[in-house]
Amino acid sequence: MSTVATASAAGARRARRRSAGLALLAWTVGVLFCLPVLWMLLTSLHSEPDAATNPPSLGAALTLDSYREFFGAGGGANPWPSLINSTTASVFSTLLVLVLALPAAYALSIRPVRKWTDVMFFFLSTKMLPVVAGLLPIYLFAKNTGMLDNIWLLVILYTSMNLPIAVWMMQSFLADVPVSMIEAAQVDGARLPVILTRIVAPVAAPGIAATALICFIFSWNEMLFARVLTGVTAQTAPVFLTGFVTSQGLFLAQLCAASVVVSLPVLAAGFAAQDKLVQGLSLGAVK
Repeated sequence: MSTVATASAAGARRARRRSAGLALLAWTVGVLFCLPVLWMLLTSLHSEPDAATNPPSLGAALTLDSYREFFGAGGGANPWPSLINSTTASVFSTLLVLVLALPAAYALSIRPVRKWTDVMFFFLSTKMLPVVAGLLPIYLFAKNTGMLDNIWLLVILYTSMNLPIAVWMMQSFLADVPVSMIEAAQVDGARLPVILTRIVAPVAAPGIAATALICFIFSWNEMLFARVLTGVTAQTAPVFLTGFVTSQGLFLAQLCAASVVVSLPVLAAGFAAQDKLVQGLSLGAVK
């Protein structure tokens, strides 16, 4: 009995050490991931001379001058139009993606079409095309149709870019919706729009939230099309950030302050929807 008890105690100690080691590794990786963001935040609170020192002066005095400059206190460019454009393009494109992806995912999961795996592969293959390969045709199309520097062109582009990945994600989420619920609604006379909005959408809400958040982040961070297809009227926040790199030099503190402000909507959306995001990303993992 003593030998068994000793072996059991030794196994428990090894399990505790293993658990502590994994926890320490997880905290280390988490800190490493957060370190660049914390460094950016700290640099944004320094003056330009302190931010430009090499090595960096960690103990330098903190100031909000860079944020005042970003919001135009020093007579610089007004960031609000760019932030509004990014919000418009991201929100409207995400809503359009959800409206289009939900019935498509329903047809591919709950009411599967013939050769639906080929359809899913086709959706995925559209993401394999390098973005820069389609830049010139889209630019010529926008020029000939008079849609250059138009925010609604970005809405259309972001919708088409995010739609394949949204259908792919939501297909796996909707596959877990009980078919018996849909059949019961059909027996009661419910039509497809009612089934999608009142039955499928509430059940698959975590997956829809995860899809919406990812589409919003992709749209908010996109810069290549926005840089080429917009000028002043439809300029987005990522394009606005490039204005801090000038021929006179790099305004590092102002750039970090602008990056913090531009990152806040994505961080806020992720924090607000973190429970839905975790549920959505894990939905369908266990059958």
